[in-house]
Amino acid sequence: MREAYLAIDFGGGSGRVIAGYTSDGELCLDTIYRFQNRQVRMGGHIYWDFLSLFEDMKIGIRMAVEKGYRINSIGIDTWGVDFGLIDRNGNLIGNPVCYRDSRTDGMPEKVFSFIDQSRHYSISGTQVMAINTLFQLYAMKEEKSPLLSVADKLLFMPDLFSYFLTGVANNEYSIASTSELMDIKARAWHFGLIKELGLPEHIFCDIVMPGQERGTLKPDLKEELGLDYDVKVIAVASHDTASAVYAVPSADNGKVTAFLSSGTWSLLGVVAEEPILSEEARVNGFTNEGGVDGKICFLQNITGLWILQKLMSEWEKEGKCTEYDVLIPDAEKAEISSVVDVDDNSFASPINMAEAITSYCRESGQQLPRTQGEFVKCVLLSLAERYRKGIEGLNRLLPSPVEKLHIIGGGSQNKYLNRLTALATGLEVDAGPVEATAIGNILVQIKHK
Repeated sequence: MREAYLAIDFGGGSGRVIAGYTSDGELCLDTIYRFQNRQVRMGGHIYWDFLSLFEDMKIGIRMAVEKGYRINSIGIDTWGVDFGLIDRNGNLIGNPVCYRDSRTDGMPEKVFSFIDQSRHYSISGTQVMAINTLFQLYAMKEEKSPLLSVADKLLFMPDLFSYFLTGVANNEYSIASTSELMDIKARAWHFGLIKELGLPEHIFCDIVMPGQERGTLKPDLKEELGLDYDVKVIAVASHDTASAVYAVPSADNGKVTAFLSSGTWSLLGVVAEEPILSEEARVNGFTNEGGVDGKICFLQNITGLWILQKLMSEWEKEGKCTEYDVLIPDAEKAEISSVVDVDDNSFASPINMAEAITSYCRESGQQLPRTQGEFVKCVLLSLAERYRKGIEGLNRLLPSPVEKLHIIGGGSQNKYLNRLTALATGLEVDAGPVEATAIGNILVQIKHK
């Protein structure tokens, strides 16, 4: 029986259960189970199907057991900002709402009508985005949500999965730092802000750091999963970005190396010992998020491959080609130079992404994409241009300019995008690992076993 660590990695579009073990001093990965993660529109809101995701997680754990692995521990990571609420009896109050829901529209403007934005950033260090937990909770408060009034605990998505595995409720540092409700220097909740917003203070749990034990699997789950021994659930860097960044190889020859975690979102930045809280950092849209060992991932949140993923989903429904091996070569041959602002709100959650791109190009006086290859090239050129601007912003804030860019995550497989990024930024670009998030997740478990 081979001992292994399980990484449960939930992304915005899919999830996976991966077993990690060491062999001859090398970390080996075995993908046990992959499953879909979907957003469900219902009653005017967009939800995550938490119950299905929890069941898929259990299926993956059971499959690992049946494959003969002895599980040392489990670590869970997910996307940021979203949460579930637990009542005083320990029950989940409704399905978690997706960050792409429209309930936060206009909330930043309302909040900053009575809170000074510069002072706020000097404490939270968080890039203002309407999707952030702060604005989700304030929207609930504004609409006098009965869910918020009966909530006993707020658990971010990885906290929520961990809670229903162990029965122990806490908030992990890296995921909590995406909320815009922390004092990032103190690595603690900013209760002064929470009180000023009129949010219930008691729902925020104790913050645990990556490497700390969250609890052990509950007896009924052990029986259901075919386990006759205790399994710890470890607080890894449970924001998937922080786990992915932890897997980035150390900089070589002292080069200043930036990371680009490329997936549904693109996270571009550097690892820092302390947060950067200057006004220039705020104006340029940088955020300070928690990392392993209390470090800071200083980065920009950029709309990433979401735009292309949405196009692919639309083309699939229309019966069109969705093979990257066909579309990427078509994009390379396409003669179009149109570029869109990938962070424009029109691309956040459009009914039809192709129409949103066409409309943007028309309004900005650029060539309209017609073929699938032209649409793909437009998206990839736009991402590369956005990365160039992000690197320029980093260079204005760092003591030494970035010399190298390390692209990790699923998007690192897009060699054409990597080449466009190298051309746009003028940087040396390395790509991989693809499964950076799972690797970072497992490395934390191994380090703190």
